Amino acid sequence: TEITTGLKALAKELAVPIIALSQLSRQVEQREDKRPQLSDLRESGSIEQDADVVMFVYREEYYVERLKPSEGTAEFQTWFEKMKSVEGKAEVIIGKQRHGPVGSVELSFESHLTRFSNLARDYQVTPYGR
Repeated sequence: TEITTGLKALAKELAVPIIALSQLSRQVEQREDKRPQLSDLRESGSIEQDADVVMFVYREEYYVERLKPSEGTAEFQTWFEKMKSVEGKAEVIIGKQRHGPVGSVELSFESHLTRFSNLARDYQVTPYGR
């Protein structure tokens, strides 16, 4: 609590945002739905209390990839289809926002570049009258 209270005071004094990172506790691994929640923050009490915004990055691909069955099995085909549906996607979860809504946003994730980008597909605007 002393650290998070200090960071919050420093942010107010300097009128700047401060980004603090936190590990998740292992309890997220025990759940069926691996999406992180506020209660998954390690030492979460003070972070959860003092933070104005808490965001999590979740990639279902990370978890599906680890369930890969042997090739040539019926399970493999099911896994492969699931993997195709989650590959290259990430979700930013806004778990807390003191002065705004919470929710999530889907993004594209390029693992070889560790780059996130807009998931919306590009489209071409046709000029009116053509």
